[in-house]
Amino acid sequence: MPTHTSHPDIIKRLKRAQGHLKSIIDMLEDDRGCLEIAQQLQAVEKAVTNAKKALVHDHIDHCLEHAVKKGPQNAGATVREFKEITKYL
Repeated sequence: MPTHTSHPDIIKRLKRAQGHLKSIIDMLEDDRGCLEIAQQLQAVEKAVTNAKKALVHDHIDHCLEHAVKKGPQNAGATVREFKEITKYL
């Protein structure tokens, strides 16, 4: 499978989320305020959601588009894969 141009950006997003998650664990261990922790958890959740959306959109734009261009013999499998991956949006 060809390298996806979006993967480096997705990796950056996930590494940033990983750093925030570690900070949240430290905040919990330091008995920081729940509001502050909840805000940071929201930021991590949003970062992961955005990374997931970027991955799914990239897959639709490149992998499924490439499969469609191969011809009608792959149409059924391509439609099934499209339905499957859109569950994650």
